[in-house]
Amino acid sequence: MTKKGKPNRLEWSESAEHAFQSLKQALVKFPILKLPDIGQMFILQTDASNRGIGAVLLQHSGNEKLPVAYAGRKLKESEQNYATIEKECLAIIWAVSKFQRYLYGAEFLLETDHKPLIYLHQAKVNNARLMRWALSLQPYRFRLMSIKGKENVGADSLSRI
Repeated sequence: MTKKGKPNRLEWSESAEHAFQSLKQALVKFPILKLPDIGQMFILQTDASNRGIGAVLLQHSGNEKLPVAYAGRKLKESEQNYATIEKECLAIIWAVSKFQRYLYGAEFLLETDHKPLIYLHQAKVNNARLMRWALSLQPYRFRLMSIKGKENVGADSLSRI
């Protein structure tokens, strides 16, 4: 559908319109999105794949984590050549800037399924790009936690779209 030079027509039928409208309504109903509560701690989950990066902003509601916002984007051609740790760190940098209005000035929990990033602020980093990104995160107050990949389903899915 998006290949240059190959014209494809999308037939938008009545049933497609109905499905699209139903999906839009479902995405904003409980428990799909929670209204943000500035008094509660935010949880930011990020992930990267070879094609994109994704993030989910969550908050606790009782015993469960409910999403406040979803975000994802395709990697640029040059970014696709980054090492895995750089892609995962890019996902964090991008997500923190995307959700800055919620995260700046408050402590939040940053969850990633890429364990080497946990030691990014503790170890000596020789990679200039990673060092620059680590420095850009210094104004934020967060705890970095490693989670299992199966617990990071939302961000993982968004990184693969």
